[in-house]
Amino acid sequence: MGKIAVVTDSNSGITQEQAKEYGVNVLPMPFFINGETYFEDIDLTQEQFYEKLENDAEISTSMPAVGSVTDLWDSLLKEYEEIVHIPMSSGLSSSCETAIMLSQEYEGRVQVVNNQRISVTQKQSVLDAAELVKRGLNAEEIKNYLEKTKFDSSIYIMVDTLYYLKKGGRVTPAAAALGTLLKLKPVLQIQGDKLDAFAKARTLKQAKNIMTEAVRNDFTKRFGDETGENMNLFIAYTKDREAALEFKAQVQEVFPKGDIKMVDPLSLSVACHIGPGSLALACTRKLSSD
Repeated sequence: MGKIAVVTDSNSGITQEQAKEYGVNVLPMPFFINGETYFEDIDLTQEQFYEKLENDAEISTSMPAVGSVTDLWDSLLKEYEEIVHIPMSSGLSSSCETAIMLSQEYEGRVQVVNNQRISVTQKQSVLDAAELVKRGLNAEEIKNYLEKTKFDSSIYIMVDTLYYLKKGGRVTPAAAALGTLLKLKPVLQIQGDKLDAFAKARTLKQAKNIMTEAVRNDFTKRFGDETGENMNLFIAYTKDREAALEFKAQVQEVFPKGDIKMVDPLSLSVACHIGPGSLALACTRKLSSD
C-alpha cells in the first residue's frame, strides 16, 4: 500500500496525460455548454472550448459531482493510506467547501487543502505536494504547509477584450462600451480568493509592463527577494501560445535570475470569464529546501 495520493482538479491546468507523468490524480471539471455537459480534457479540448466560446455559446462552470469525488477517494484509499486533495480556490468555487465537508466522513485519511489558488499557481501547489510526499511528510503536514504558504503567490492577467467580462456581469455594459472605445487592456489580479481589477492599460506593451512591474514589486515588498532567485515564475495565456512565448522572452529579460517554470494555458474556468487573447504573469515562492 502506498503512503499518500495527491488529488487536484483540472482548474490546476494539469492534463490527464501530465497527471500520469507527475504521479497525481486530476478530477475533470464539468462545463455546461448550450445545455450539454462536457468535462475538461476528457471530451472538451482547449480548441473545442474556444471554438464554442467565440461562437457565443452559453457556457457555465460547475464543481465535480459529489459521487465523482468520493468514488475517486474510495478507489485511491484501497491503494494509499492517505489523500491530499487540492481543489481550486474556495473564493472562486464551492468545490473546496464541499470537499472539506465530504472529508469529515473519512476519519482523517483525506486532507483537503484550502490553498486559495487556481491555474498555474494551483498547479505548483500540486507539484510541491508531490515533492513533500517524497520528502516523507504526512498528509496533514502537507496540508498545513500549503495553507501556511498559500498567499506566497500572485497572478496578473491582461484581458484583450471586455466582451466576456461584460457577458459575465463583471463589468457594466456602459463601462465595457467605454473601455472598448478607449481600447483599454484591463489588468486583473488574483491574490488569494478573488479575481479583481488591478490597473488599466491603453496598449498591450503597457499592460505587459504593468504586469512585470507588479511582480517586481511583489518580489521586493511581499517576498523580500528583489532578484526573484527564490521565486517561481509562470506565463499563462488564453488560446494564443505564440504571444505567451514572446512575453516569456520579455519577462526573462526583466528577471534574468528568475526561474520561469512553465508557459501554460490558463484554466478554462478562468478563460470563460475573460476570453481569448489574454496573457498572465504569475509567481509563487519556491519550496524551501528544508
